[in-house]
Formats: sequence, C-alpha cells, structure tokens
Amino acid sequence: MRHPDDRPPLDDEALDRIARLPKAELHTHFEGAAPPEFIRDLAKKRSVDLSGIFRRDGSYDYRDFVHFLSVYEVATSVLKTPEDFGRLCTAFLEKSAENGVVYSETFLSPDFCGGGDVSAWREYLHAIREAAKAAERDMGVTLRGIVTCIRHFGPDQAKRTARCAAETADDWLTGFGMGGDENKGKQGDFAYAFDMAREAGLRLTTHAGEWRGPSEVRDALALGVERLGHGVRASEDPALVEELAERGTTLEVCPGSNVFLGVYDTLSKHPIDALRDKGVNVTVSTDDPPFFHTTMRREYVNLARTFHWDEAVFTDLNRTAMAAAFCDDATREKILKKLEPAA
Repeated sequence: MRHPDDRPPLDDEALDRIARLPKAELHTHFEGAAPPEFIRDLAKKRSVDLSGIFRRDGSYDYRDFVHFLSVYEVATSVLKTPEDFGRLCTAFLEKSAENGVVYSETFLSPDFCGGGDVSAWREYLHAIREAAKAAERDMGVTLRGIVTCIRHFGPDQAKRTARCAAETADDWLTGFGMGGDENKGKQGDFAYAFDMAREAGLRLTTHAGEWRGPSEVRDALALGVERLGHGVRASEDPALVEELAERGTTLEVCPGSNVFLGVYDTLSKHPIDALRDKGVNVTVSTDDPPFFHTTMRREYVNLARTFHWDEAVFTDLNRTAMAAAFCDDATREKILKKLEPAA
C-alpha cells in the first residue's frame, strides 16, 4: 500500500482537470438534495415558517446527526404534491449536471411521497420520472431510482414501503434500500421488506457502518445486499475488509458527509484510500449535498488534494460505480462511453 505522501501532489491544472471529469454517483437522497432556496421558496408559497432550520447565510442549520434528521424532515414537509417532487427532480439534476454528473442514483421514499399508499406513490413517481426524462434529454444526466424504507419509522412501515417498491419496479425504479437512523433497531428487523423487494427483482443496498461499527456491516451483509451505503466503519476490522474485497461488495462512500457529520475529524483520517488499497470496491457520492455543503466537483478535488489521486484513479472509481450501478446493461454501456477519458 502506498501512503499518500509517497504519491506526487497535484498542481492546480491537474486539480482543475479532475474537477471537470464526468462523474457517476450512486448515493444521493432525493429530498436531501433539495437546494435550500428551493425549500424556502416553497415554504413561502405555502405560508410556512421554516426560519428555524436555516442559518443567516441561507444554508441548512443543525447540531448533529440526529438533529440533521429532524431538520431534514421539517424541510421536506413542505413538499406536498407530485408537482413539487417533479420540480425538485429538475432542481436536483440541474445541480448534478453543473458538477459533471452524467449518471446518478437517488433514494426515494414513499413515506414522503404519499405516505406509503401505492396509488398516491404512483402519482409522485410519475412526476419524478417525467422530470428525469426531460433532464436526460436537456442536460445529459441519467437518473435511476432506489426506494428506501426509513429505519427509525420501524419494520411495519418498511413493509408498506417495500410493497410500493415491488409494485412499481421496472427498468427505472431498480433498487431497494434503507436509510434513516442507524442507531434504531437492527438490520435483521427489516428482513421481510428486503425479501419482498428481492422477489420483485429489485437490487439491494442498505446504510450500514456509518455510525455503528463492523458488526453492523456484518448484519447488513446477512440481508443479502450487494452494496452498502457508507460502510466505512468496516475499516476497523481487517478480516471484514478482506471479506468485503472477496465478496466484491461495493461501498457507496460519502467522504464529505462523513467529515461534516464528525464520523472522522478530517478527510486525511478517512479510510477510503486504505479501503481502496485493500481491494474493496469504493465509489464517491455526496449523500445530501446542500446539507453538507458539498458537490461532486468538491469531493473530487478534496480527495485529489488529500490522497494525491490522479485522473486514472477517478476513472477507475467511475468504472467501479457503473459496474455496481442498478441499471440495465444498455444504460451501463452508454454511460461508460461518457465516462471514458478523451483519447
């Protein structure tokens, strides 16, 4: 394993080239990608006072992870109609396109889109998909959806969410996973929901190993997932790291999010570089970009500066992302062509 100090640092020109690279992103929360100005405008339209969740500079304001979840839910409470979610999709993908993202997967929750009712969920999903179709045509960014149950809403609600996912699974809605508070309940409590999604042909991921340690990652693997949201705390168990590499499990790593929330003090202490050197499939994503004051361009530049990763590393990361992407092979091949370096 080469230490970053053994690799040559990159100059400003190299960092600029890296920032401008086309990118694939696997881990974004749809509502969590809502620009604060979008939420403020919607709140004003609805005469809802959300001043308590914003800082003076207009950005989202929260103290810690649990408070972040509370602010997240308050912010998303002004999203009421399918049209709201369609407009949000456009705003989200505009930001993605500005940062060179050509392929994105996003976590969608029927809990926020119709309260778990399948008929209502279909209406919200239709509005999102229509906006995504227009964005692919006009902005060149391809989106796919992953339904997520919310862990702190409990296993019974997760079953209703999985039913929504199973009844709308197709070549656009391609995955199922779980987000929310990792410190509530156990992964195995949600096995029924994951089994329902698997039987519907959906591919599986779950958040694990962000706040809890290696045992949480092992519990997640027992659900039969092929990807892990975050997964970085696995780095504390060398045997588990080796197992992840052997399994080919892909980690949806969100370095900026992990540092912003205090999982790691600084990016230099983040294990993404060490995990990659150990043969684990790692990818780079933004999680909830406006909440964590990040973008894909910023993630790339910060990683390049910290670990001295060159363009070849990021090209490899994008290939890894597309190998693990929950899309059909024709879409995969189309996106890979966009991600290849210019000859």
